[in-house]
Amino acid sequence: MNEEAFNLSIRKFLKKVGVGSQHEIEQAVYKAIEDGQLKGTETLPTHMTLEIGELSLKVDFDGKVELE
Repeated sequence: MNEEAFNLSIRKFLKKVGVGSQHEIEQAVYKAIEDGQLKGTETLPTHMTLEIGELSLKVDFDGKVELE
């Protein structure tokens, strides 16, 4: 296995996930505020699952997104 290629591949994937996730969260929050579902002062519990089927890997991550 090429460690450098492996590491770079993981970093590219995580960057894609990070940027894409941020965009989706921002859009959902702005829409919820616009629609009156949120005030903009909430703390939103979050959950994300990383899964790689071929490795039988499934890891859950919990956190929060604070709007204020």
